[in-house]
Amino acid sequence: MFMPGKVKPVEISDADLQRIKDKAEKTYKETQPILCPYFKGTVNFNARGLDHIKFKEWNKPRYKFDQYLRLKLFYLVPEILRSSHTVQGIWKRKEWVRQKRHGKWEKVPKDVSYYEFVAVIGKVRIKVVVKEVSGGQRFFWSIIPFWKMNEITKERKLYDDDLEHDGNIVSDLDPDEMQQKSPVS
Repeated sequence: MFMPGKVKPVEISDADLQRIKDKAEKTYKETQPILCPYFKGTVNFNARGLDHIKFKEWNKPRYKFDQYLRLKLFYLVPEILRSSHTVQGIWKRKEWVRQKRHGKWEKVPKDVSYYEFVAVIGKVRIKVVVKEVSGGQRFFWSIIPFWKMNEITKERKLYDDDLEHDGNIVSDLDPDEMQQKSPVS
């Protein structure tokens, strides 16, 4: 979903980004395939999903703040997928997909499906995207924080209901507190 307007830049220190990146990467690598009720099957977590959180496309990194938010909220993904009985959107199209063939990387055309799951956990609204490439397994592709548009300035803001304390940035969410609340999808 595209929302017009600009995102107000928020500075994230390299140390803060690295701290969140280390924690999220550890969590990501420990995440086992999730049984998703919608698919009546599993969703896997491979290197492509983690790369997509950090890179907009191959070899083009996301802005630090974008990486920070996605990495910080990743721990919610398994619970969202585990609880999702309905899908909010399905996109199917033909894409060029990078695959290793005959010992080298090539781009080949494939049918690709994207499944969107939306959840509200605590005060955070999140979209989780699962990707399925024809002939392959379903895997986690992306986590997208939902944005609220400031009607006056036309800036996008992550909606958290506590603008006094966080402005444009999600406050330090306590994973233990958030996991006690179940998602609504």
